[in-house]
Amino acid sequence: MFVRAWRFITIILAALDTGMALCHALEMPAKLKVDAHLWLTFQHTLYRAFGPEGPGAFIEMGAIITAIVLVFLVRQRQPAFYLTLAGAAFLAAAFFLVWLPFVNPVNAETAKWTVETIPVNWMEWRKQWEYAHTTRFVLQLIGLGTLLLSVLFETRGDGASDRDAV
Repeated sequence: MFVRAWRFITIILAALDTGMALCHALEMPAKLKVDAHLWLTFQHTLYRAFGPEGPGAFIEMGAIITAIVLVFLVRQRQPAFYLTLAGAAFLAAAFFLVWLPFVNPVNAETAKWTVETIPVNWMEWRKQWEYAHTTRFVLQLIGLGTLLLSVLFETRGDGASDRDAV
């Protein structure tokens, strides 16, 4: 029962995390068309809940940490272990390989800008931020999908569930 509950929490957190990334991906086409002032306004106001000022950072770290713990909890189950490991790896990659090196520097840079100090190369910063977030969405979606598959592969095909495995 504990593993089931842990899986549930992990999948919910991964789904919420993927949902935040989906928001960025869906907004990207429109945001690539706005002027510098409007884009900066979005950066300074729209995303506060996604980071440390809101629940976003806790959701993302929670998804990664619970997925890593879940890998340990299902280490004796095949193929759930490998799918769970892949899911945790994709969630972690979205943060450590994309957010930290590509999104965070843009956040830090744009936090210093005002309407009067927007640099000439602001569109390069925007492009990096937008495309990195879309990349994160893809990685998080794959991570969520493999976590879900780890559960589905432990469910019997006749409609009944294997209570010991799920």
